Amino acid sequence: MHFLKEINLKTEGFTDIIDVTPHISSFISENEIKQGGVTVFTRGSTGAVTTIEYEPNLVKDFKNAMERIAPSDMEYEHKKTWNDDNGCSHIRASVVGCSETIPVSGGKALLGTWQQVVVVDFDTGARNRTVYLSGGKT
Repeated sequence: MHFLKEINLKTEGFTDIIDVTPHISSFISENEIKQGGVTVFTRGSTGAVTTIEYEPNLVKDFKNAMERIAPSDMEYEHKKTWNDDNGCSHIRASVVGCSETIPVSGGKALLGTWQQVVVVDFDTGARNRTVYLSGGKT
């Protein structure tokens, strides 16, 4: 049996990082998934999903690293297409990726002690983000 859940998040943009690990734990529990996996996917080309130790200083480090990878004060060719200034957002999201699959065993996500799953909004303004959790049970 396969399950799908939609989560709607309000984000601030500018590399806003939201811990969705509790949503994943609830999804696993609600659907009685004992073995298998849960895929976390965010819609849109300026959002991403990854894992991180979700603590304030590492969140700052992550934001600083993204600024070095795709600086927000640089001119991007993307602006010529849509006349917007979020070229850096698209590059960052592409580098990080839009999904992660988390293995499940014994009814628990197999995450490390300090590992959380996060959704990152790289866009240049607040957004309503749609995130999907998809998984099945055996």
